[in-house]
Amino acid sequence: MEHPRRAWLHRPVVSTLAGLGVAWGGVLLVLGPAGRLLGPPDRLLTEVLAQLYLWLLVGLIVVIVVRWERQPLSSLNLRPFRWSSVTWGLLLAVVVRYIVMPPLMWAVEAAGLPGFDPGMTTALEAPIGLRVMQVVTAGVVEDTLFIGYAYTRLARRTGSGWIAGALAVTVMALLHLPNWGVGPVLVYLVTGSVYVAFFAWRSDLLANITAHTTVDALALVIVPLLAD
Repeated sequence: MEHPRRAWLHRPVVSTLAGLGVAWGGVLLVLGPAGRLLGPPDRLLTEVLAQLYLWLLVGLIVVIVVRWERQPLSSLNLRPFRWSSVTWGLLLAVVVRYIVMPPLMWAVEAAGLPGFDPGMTTALEAPIGLRVMQVVTAGVVEDTLFIGYAYTRLARRTGSGWIAGALAVTVMALLHLPNWGVGPVLVYLVTGSVYVAFFAWRSDLLANITAHTTVDALALVIVPLLAD
């Protein structure tokens, strides 16, 4: 019989809180003063270490899901590779990039709020290799932590996809505040809602990862290279 003092560790709500602590708190940690432990923020090595740290968080989530929750990775709606996932992801990327975002950017500008330009100027100063790494990390890590894990577990614990989606999108958007500012956060609230709604519909994490990676790759890699 399990010792009563340890039984609480196996309560589903405890593992969920631990997972959310990793998914949300782990990202917040590197965005705050603790992130300075990696080195000067303008140093290339520091940014590479930050990207590797984010991948470490995904590793921790995998351990929590498989070893603690005793659930398969399919519980994150991560399916075996299928070309249909890539196709749906590319379609979602087109919708977000060319239909959803333009009116949002116009609204932010009309409201007199700072847009993506300051953050993009800083981001485009990075070497192309680092930008590729950032794009892949954003697509895989953010969608795994904020949607694949956070949304599915919140939906399971609250019994409501609407509540889970609202919480997941709000936290996801606010975590972009330190690097991007208020205007982009408002954009992320809408685009994040689109991503989560798509995820709730298709239940396909790979499709979401494909979409996010494609949108970021267009902004940070493909369009700047074509402009040169």
